[in-house]
Amino acid sequence: MPETNEPGTKPAGPGRRRRWTLIVAVLSVVLGGYLLARTLGGYSLDQLVASVRALPAGRLAAAGAFAAASYLCLCGIDWLALRAAGRPLPFGRVALAAFISLSLGHSIGLAGLSSGAIRYRFYTRWGLGTGDVARVVLFCGVTVGLGLMALGAVAVLADPGLAREVTGLGRPAVLASGLACAGGVALYLGLAARLRAPLRIRRWSIALPPLPLAAAQVGLGALNFALVSACLHQALAAVSDVGFLGVVSVFVIANAAVLITHVPGGLGVIESVVVHLLPKTDVIGPLIAFRFLYFLVPLALGLAAFAVTEAVFRWRGAGARRGFAWRATSA
Repeated sequence: MPETNEPGTKPAGPGRRRRWTLIVAVLSVVLGGYLLARTLGGYSLDQLVASVRALPAGRLAAAGAFAAASYLCLCGIDWLALRAAGRPLPFGRVALAAFISLSLGHSIGLAGLSSGAIRYRFYTRWGLGTGDVARVVLFCGVTVGLGLMALGAVAVLADPGLAREVTGLGRPAVLASGLACAGGVALYLGLAARLRAPLRIRRWSIALPPLPLAAAQVGLGALNFALVSACLHQALAAVSDVGFLGVVSVFVIANAAVLITHVPGGLGVIESVVVHLLPKTDVIGPLIAFRFLYFLVPLALGLAAFAVTEAVFRWRGAGARRGFAWRATSA
């Protein structure tokens, strides 16, 4: 972790910090609204409605439930991150900050920066310092990588033939990649079990969580990707008899590409790998339904929640300043 301020301390220049975080908040809302309009602009209202109605009610309900469970899982990762940083907060506060930051960050792209800036906006209000928020962001980023590796190892090693078909690699390369992913996760858990002092790389200091937190980190990371894959699987199953493990494989590959390219919301990347999996099936409708359920609905809810919370925070801040001024005048 970058060695900035000590946990719980405030960085220098609180006025400047408040101005910059307000600017970031406003820009995030504007950019989120633009992305929502741009993404919806690619489809007519009739297409959006038809894509959702084309799904059987049971499939649609299951896909929505899996999407909601994924965001709940992501909130749990933030909760773990705060515990690992030694700055636990009530789950309600964590869920509010995590959902807003991630619902916007998924669509904005460069999630570590975009969602990290929004997390900073919330968590510093609740007593965390810059270093604390940096630890949370790093923990969440590592969790995404570990979850991707863990689920990818399971998918590749359980069905290497499908992985060969999707990636075009030979069987030895596929097996080697699966074993490398599993080995990376095992190495992380082993270091968490044995190391007590932080790892130091030049000016950076990285403190690994204790083994129970590290194991929960891997488990929640993998569970999140499994839940998103299940959401996509329910949408695709409406038009094709595709297996869950196949969807997991292509989704892991797609998300690895998204992490490399930082494409907002994975636009075009997820579609391309799914079309590769089902080349003779019309998957446009299910993909629109999936994107609507997992990206657009949370983005709209996140923008609304962000606007409301910002209004509430500013109203409380104004009330506190008025109270202070009244007490000063009375004295």
